[in-house]
Amino acid sequence: MKIYNTSKGILVQSDKSFYLVNENWDDFFNNDNLYDKAQDIVKKGTPINNAQDILANDLLVPMNSQELWASGVTYYNSKLGRQEESKGAGGGDYYERVYSADRPELFFKATVNRAVPSGGKVNIRKDSTWDVPEPELTLAITSSGKIIGYTIGNDMSSRSIEGENPLYLPQAKTFDACAGLGPCVFLTKEALPTDTKIAMKILRKGEVVFEDSIEINKIIRKFEDLVSYLYKECSFAHGSFLMTGTGIVPTTAFTLQSADEIQITIDHIGTLINYVR
Repeated sequence: MKIYNTSKGILVQSDKSFYLVNENWDDFFNNDNLYDKAQDIVKKGTPINNAQDILANDLLVPMNSQELWASGVTYYNSKLGRQEESKGAGGGDYYERVYSADRPELFFKATVNRAVPSGGKVNIRKDSTWDVPEPELTLAITSSGKIIGYTIGNDMSSRSIEGENPLYLPQAKTFDACAGLGPCVFLTKEALPTDTKIAMKILRKGEVVFEDSIEINKIIRKFEDLVSYLYKECSFAHGSFLMTGTGIVPTTAFTLQSADEIQITIDHIGTLINYVR
């Protein structure tokens, strides 16, 4: 079961059928029993025949008043990448410590005005010389802290800025069009299979310049633990989204360029496509 946020309303997808719901996104999303509600909509509703037109022309990010947060250094590859980029600034030890610490690295990423949907354009900072997308399984969470589903996140990152000094992380992570999110929220009552694959492909002028994949069983954190730390002293009246970190780290020789196409595919969810401004 999948849900899409669009300017025409909320689309509920069951198999190949789509149902249009005229409800406020915040109220619809923030429901611990959303899977059951979506099933009821499918059971009682009538499928529409113009869903593909809506998805092509009216797709929004699957958030409104929700905040988007992110987790860092949750994969071994990420730890190595962060240590490499910060070794000149003497910050590598911090990433080693947080990788094995009880408390995870969590940081604020974006609100809806700085996130873009699938098909939208993400940004690379003009004052950065080394920029990468970070493909991340993203948790959809209600105000009570319940994980109701999953989506795809593109955590755009300025590695040259964070690598210069770890204290620059907010500037390296949060800026206009700093996140891609979508295309949908995959609703499920079950945990994702541990062999769920995250794959990223980057195309430049039609040619593949980077490609890699990883399974989510390589993450060292439990999703419930990440949510628990996020919700310890923060309330989210409309729910939230939490990126769970990246295990795909391009080499130091790679940096994004304007007009690059970023494709992130996660099993069961779909494909998020963004273009670089």
